[in-house]
Amino acid sequence: MTQASATPAAVRRQHDREIVALAVPAFGALVAEPLFVLADSAIVGHLGTAQLAGLGVASALLTTAVSVFVFLAYATTAAVARRVGAGELQAAIRQGMDGIWLALLLGAGVIAAVLPTAPALVDLFGASETAAPYATTYLRISALGIPAMLVVLAATGVLRGLQDTKTPLYVAIAGFVANAALNAGLVYGAGLGIAGSAWGTVIAQLGMAAAYLVVVVRGARRHGASLRPDAAGIRASAQAGVPLLVRTLSLRAILMIATAVAARLGDADIAAHQIILSLWSLLAFALDAIAIAGQAIIGRYLGAGDAQRARDVCRRMVQWGVAVGVLLGLLVIVSRPLFLPLFTGDPAVKDAALPALLVVALSQPISGVVFVLDGVLMGAGDGPYLAWAMVVTLAVFTPVALLVPTVGGGLTLLWIAMTLMMTVRMATLWLRTRSGRWLVTGATR
Repeated sequence: MTQASATPAAVRRQHDREIVALAVPAFGALVAEPLFVLADSAIVGHLGTAQLAGLGVASALLTTAVSVFVFLAYATTAAVARRVGAGELQAAIRQGMDGIWLALLLGAGVIAAVLPTAPALVDLFGASETAAPYATTYLRISALGIPAMLVVLAATGVLRGLQDTKTPLYVAIAGFVANAALNAGLVYGAGLGIAGSAWGTVIAQLGMAAAYLVVVVRGARRHGASLRPDAAGIRASAQAGVPLLVRTLSLRAILMIATAVAARLGDADIAAHQIILSLWSLLAFALDAIAIAGQAIIGRYLGAGDAQRARDVCRRMVQWGVAVGVLLGLLVIVSRPLFLPLFTGDPAVKDAALPALLVVALSQPISGVVFVLDGVLMGAGDGPYLAWAMVVTLAVFTPVALLVPTVGGGLTLLWIAMTLMMTVRMATLWLRTRSGRWLVTGATR
């Protein structure tokens, strides 16, 4: 049955199968990533409070450093998927290699910046005198694994562009198991303390990067793609990533402003905010999995010159985003009384968190649309618009959030402001997808 003769129901089923096949493994890989920090925290926590505090500061710095370069995955996914759709597998892998070389260069730059400035960075994040030495030790050692982490991002983008989200899932699971085993062995078996945790994580990251490189290099050899660095290609990858970098920095600024405002509301409110933000981030993984599927599928259809199917699958993914958002929202409402005791026994924290959690639950369908449309436009290579839209969102959110302590609405009002932020994002993304200007076909944008 051809696309032209297929019934609408058959087309929807085909889109559903594509979305599920890519989104489910992507969700597993996304969930595996924060488990690295959880495993490190569980092992280091038994060394003492100062060591755990040091790990917390260093992990926050490392997570920030790596998340800034998440464009390596997003931009590479879109570029490779377009080439795949156009039937240019050799060029697709060649473009992916450009992203990997860019990751290595950026990683080397981060190491050069972090190693000499580690004590100052730790001090900037407010580490105590007892925690600072542990944070500095962990940060300096773990910084050596940043190039591997960035290679993992870029190589993940290559495989997603090739419509493969299963391999990243397998590598993530293997990396988590290796990280946990190495941490336990080096921290306690070898008696290296927090340094052992850092070395265990670095070794696991290097192993993950090596696994990805084996897969990509095999594909390059199979299709005759060059593995050598190409200055023009690396420069093009960097240029494609700049708008997504602006988008990411704007989003990070929004989250930092929200946390800063919560801190001004009082200890109970900031504690409740951290709990809610953790849940919000976890829910985002489920929605981001659909967005990742959107990046890969949309890029492939546009590369194949099929704008209509790109539009159709965009519409279907929006329906998926709304449905999953409603489901997640219901789960949050039902689990509120069970969820909060896992994190706190303080009645004041619970009182602050309960109504704010309800706001988060009700906003999940909006989040579903935002994540999906974000993925669609990334897959289309519409980075400049995404950057502009996020800057506008930041400009709207900032004054509203800063008014929360003055108005006296507490944490609930802050999360209403967060919902406003997501609504503004939804509006800007919806207007773009409705315009059709993102439907640029061809092997390159």
